[in-house]
Amino acid sequence: MKPRILVVDDETVIAENLRLTLEREGYDVETAGNTVGAMLRMETREFALGIVDLILPDGDGLHLLRLLKAKDPSIEVIIMTGHGSISKAVEATKQGAFYFVAKPFDADEMLMLVGKALERRRLLAETSDLRRKLAEQAAYGEMLGSSPAIKRVFEMLESVAASDANVLIIGESGTGKELAANAVHAKSTRADGPMVKINCAALPKDLIESELFGHVKGAFTGASTDKSGLLEEAHRGSLLLDEITEMPLDLQAKLLRVLEDRTVRRLGGAKSVPVDFRLICSTNREPDAALREGRLRQDLYFRINTVTVALPSLRDRSGDIPLLAKSFLERFRAKHGRDVETIDPEAYRRLLSYGWPGNIRELEHAIERAVLVARGHEITLADLPEPLQVDPSPGGSAPPPGSLEEIERVSIVRALESTGWNKQAAAQVLGLRRPTLYSKMRRHGIPQRRA
Repeated sequence: MKPRILVVDDETVIAENLRLTLEREGYDVETAGNTVGAMLRMETREFALGIVDLILPDGDGLHLLRLLKAKDPSIEVIIMTGHGSISKAVEATKQGAFYFVAKPFDADEMLMLVGKALERRRLLAETSDLRRKLAEQAAYGEMLGSSPAIKRVFEMLESVAASDANVLIIGESGTGKELAANAVHAKSTRADGPMVKINCAALPKDLIESELFGHVKGAFTGASTDKSGLLEEAHRGSLLLDEITEMPLDLQAKLLRVLEDRTVRRLGGAKSVPVDFRLICSTNREPDAALREGRLRQDLYFRINTVTVALPSLRDRSGDIPLLAKSFLERFRAKHGRDVETIDPEAYRRLLSYGWPGNIRELEHAIERAVLVARGHEITLADLPEPLQVDPSPGGSAPPPGSLEEIERVSIVRALESTGWNKQAAAQVLGLRRPTLYSKMRRHGIPQRRA
């Protein structure tokens, strides 16, 4: 069955001829002579395409176009008129019309336009469906998670990625700041350009300036050739300055000038070179503290934090631990050729109750270590690193191995404790609706209030 089409024209002969032409091609067609009739048909039927006359007895086609789009944003609309003008055509296109066709038109021309309009609708529907499916997946780039905390980060990254705004990513060590920067670059209009990264904390002070700005031959002892800096290499791409608060203050001033002038001069050079890059910075320090301690220039801070994205610690998104652990298990069993398939309940319970000061990076290393030392198909408590083998509970005795039900109970109690037994907040941490949380608490015998 071909899509349904609505033809709106008060000239009955034109409407009927168009209906017969489209029906011969297998389309299901309905007609209306005015705006009211068209909207009445929209109340009871779904149309893929509207073919609308510009002049109607009770209004104009542009007004009906707006009404149709408000009723169903996915409908495509072709505007017909015997009084064509460029200004009207431009206005129709701005308001979402697929095409503006002047009368008289021949049947083949209209059939071609109808086919193209319906094909566009199909492609847009597929794109929308793909975006919906991607939104439902627990991933953004290489970042994984489905907890409310990380979902908010995904939404923020998606909203800023397509722009050229400078982004400051803050978060504890091991929370995935570099992965977030990678995602911003990959989703941006600069994705085909270079992604250049420099760790400001890893380079000695006497090298970082040369790495950033480059140098000309003879600029200093050992400068035997001209060398471009990373600022130049990031041209038409993105530049990640990791741990920006570790950059010496004098270089922060030079970086500020580059951001203002969009030119860079190599050490010892006489001319400035234009540069065009998107700046992404990251730090594991609180910006306010870095400003107070004199580690970050205030004027530079105002430049780099057009958008600030704060990554949650793993403690604040403990509901993502099972997903992350499974992903790491699959990766490392393939990388190391190990026949390890699952994590036993006791080990899982410890993964959920541990504090993870090193965040996701520590979890990743813990799973890789466990995959390497596991003797069977299952990771046990003994396979985890020593800090995780210490029972954090008050008695110090390890709980006996339990079922997945017990793992769920531990997760709920931990979420409640981390939120001060606020049920709504705990439900958000766990990715549950509040009634579902209450149901699970009753099933596990968890009291409604802190004991």
